Amino acid sequence: MKYKAVLFDMDGTVLDTLGDLAAAVNHTLREFSMPERSIAEVAAALGNGAAYLIAHTVPAGTPKELTDKVLAAYAPYYDAHCDILTGPYDGIVPLMQKLRERGVKLAVISNKQDTAVKPLAEKYFPGLLEIAEVRRKPNPDAVLAALCHIGVEREDAIYVGDTEVDLQTARNAGMECASVDWGFRTREQLVEIGAEHIFDTVQELEEYLLKN
Repeated sequence: MKYKAVLFDMDGTVLDTLGDLAAAVNHTLREFSMPERSIAEVAAALGNGAAYLIAHTVPAGTPKELTDKVLAAYAPYYDAHCDILTGPYDGIVPLMQKLRERGVKLAVISNKQDTAVKPLAEKYFPGLLEIAEVRRKPNPDAVLAALCHIGVEREDAIYVGDTEVDLQTARNAGMECASVDWGFRTREQLVEIGAEHIFDTVQELEEYLLKN
């Protein structure tokens, strides 16, 4: 195999977290007497972390001070309710197991808060990950730190994600990127942002990773 390491985004790539994220957003918006958002609206605001999510789901023109209060209420609520509807996408765990069997090192890189990333990674991918890293994307620091931790050069690794943030993160890190369209962005949106390798199913992604 070409790849010695595969670095995965979490939300929308290996875990279907949209239901719990949308429920937490709308619970918090209701607390502040703000209008709820549709699943599609929440999905469109995902990929840049919780602060960006809340800033783009509160009503336009909401003062920063109030937005910060909404964020402060959202974060602990989501942490306590992040695993009600969440689960791995079909085929993801078997894919990780096959990669590990071939000696490939795996990591998760996320913009999600650490208090949710670590428990979810430990529950759904036990023994499969070298590291679950949380730092601000598209800054490449988390990717580079993960590669350093697992001892793999960037040219021997690939980043897998579902949004423009993931694509930019891979580019900033000087890595190849595989984009998947079962998460928070459609194939059309991924094409528009310049994604070169787009996969519709986990099986397609598996075939690409295992043959290279």
